[in-house]
Amino acid sequence: MHSTMVIDWDVGIAMDDGVVVRADVFRPAEPGQYPVLLSYGPYAKGLAFQDGYPSAWQKMVSDHPDVPHGSSNLYQNWEVVDPEKWVPDGYVCVRVDSRGCGRSSGFVDHFSMRETRDFHDCIEWAGVQPWSNGKVGLSGVSYFGINQWQVAGLQPPHLAAMCIWEGAADWYRDMTHHGGILSTFWANWYDMQVKTVQHGLGERGPRSRSSPLLVCGDQTLSDAQLAANRCSFGDDILAHPLDDDYHRERSAQWDRITVPFLSAGNWGGQGLHLRGNTEAFVRAASRHKWLELHGLEHWTHFYTDYGVAIQKRFFGHFLKGEPTGWDQEAAVRLQVRHVDRFVERTEDEWPIARTEWTRLHLQPVQQALGPQPAADGDSLSFDALGDGLTFLSPPLAQPMEITGPVAARLWASSSTTDADIFTVLRIFTADLREVTFAGAIDPHTPVAQGWLRASHRALDPELTREWRPYHTHARRQELEPGVPVQLDIELWPTSIVVPSGCRIALSVRGRDYLYAEKTGLKLSNFKNELRGCGPFLHDDPRDRPATVFGGRTSLHFGDGHAAWLLLPVIPPGT
Repeated sequence: MHSTMVIDWDVGIAMDDGVVVRADVFRPAEPGQYPVLLSYGPYAKGLAFQDGYPSAWQKMVSDHPDVPHGSSNLYQNWEVVDPEKWVPDGYVCVRVDSRGCGRSSGFVDHFSMRETRDFHDCIEWAGVQPWSNGKVGLSGVSYFGINQWQVAGLQPPHLAAMCIWEGAADWYRDMTHHGGILSTFWANWYDMQVKTVQHGLGERGPRSRSSPLLVCGDQTLSDAQLAANRCSFGDDILAHPLDDDYHRERSAQWDRITVPFLSAGNWGGQGLHLRGNTEAFVRAASRHKWLELHGLEHWTHFYTDYGVAIQKRFFGHFLKGEPTGWDQEAAVRLQVRHVDRFVERTEDEWPIARTEWTRLHLQPVQQALGPQPAADGDSLSFDALGDGLTFLSPPLAQPMEITGPVAARLWASSSTTDADIFTVLRIFTADLREVTFAGAIDPHTPVAQGWLRASHRALDPELTREWRPYHTHARRQELEPGVPVQLDIELWPTSIVVPSGCRIALSVRGRDYLYAEKTGLKLSNFKNELRGCGPFLHDDPRDRPATVFGGRTSLHFGDGHAAWLLLPVIPPGT
């Protein structure tokens, strides 16, 4: 019992196959019927943010004292709302441990249709409880956002609104295979953030700050028993190199998403969530949808006063019918990124209608970016697994705002039958010192990134836009060694006001962007040192065997091989 709320620990919710998932329910002490904020995910409802993710918590509360202010922080949980900031405002907060995780039994199979059906049934359970007003909102960051896109496609009747804070949506393009290249993130994530809280760890698992219950269930299983109760996640992903039914089952169905939603993305979310947030706003069928784009760390603004205020205005409108002013909210709210700050601005659409789509052509002679195409046929080559080539603009005579999707067209050939292309949009000072930014995970990230495996170059003609090439990833088209092919590459959206005197650069690489070989920077929940791409790396030799990807890559220019970078330039003074 809390002074302003009642807590029902470990409430059982029966699924249609007999498995019981477990939920903690935080509700107002005053009897009544209230709107529900529900989350369903694998990170263990009994594990405190401070214990499970200490480095992230310490940095957040140090930099943003408004986050811990006004709460005992006893019930803080990774990437879900703090009930002490919501229950007094007339909400019931429900946290469900997903199947096989925390205190919920069952087999772990992330983002599968089985999980999505469980989520649907939890929503419907919450919608008919005596403390519920029948309106269920979904809320949460990352995993708790990704699965909102999925469950919305099932259209549960009691689902009234969703707030997806940094939630990817396309299991293939956003999450597991960037441009067709395997991301090693999910295999490592599984080891660090899921196996550590799997149901059945029992006495071997973590303890809760707020409840006497064991975080990972009362039964203590052997390693072999635990392994039998979970999928082989990294190997499952590796076994599906194309966008097949495995991926589509775990991806948003935009024509089925009709519920009102707020999609909040992070400019620094290159490699996981950002693309899903913007694609949702453009493509989902919902008539009532909003896009918010911010910076800083992946989890921060969900908890700051800025983020909580936006969420409360949104949910107050749709779950309570309160006059929060949300009916007057602009469709798009941007924290426009400058080198040293963010400046808030609203827009009516995305991409921004007044965008001046600007081509900077790659010019091989001086490795420059300029307004004119390369005049003569030429080529440049690099080690196909190496650092590649960088093309630089002259210093800007005046500031330039780049806000929106980015694309590049290259003509490339390989000495082998395939090649992986990593494109990086960068900013340099006049004396060629790179300007990096705090990303969602990594403190030194470039402006934008894009990826493409050359054999995956086929485009979907219906979904492709000049500013967002859309690849089918349905089959491989091997290269004929030495023969150039056209590659249209999607770089994920970005925002940066480039100061006058600075240079814009495009790097075309054969491996991930690298800020520095050694930084000494790590977070407690990731395996790798943070060297510019956070945990979103593409270095699995099973996916990139040197026999295929270890040759020479050549870029071709002129003579029908036009190569350019397409930038979304926003006119000054608008």
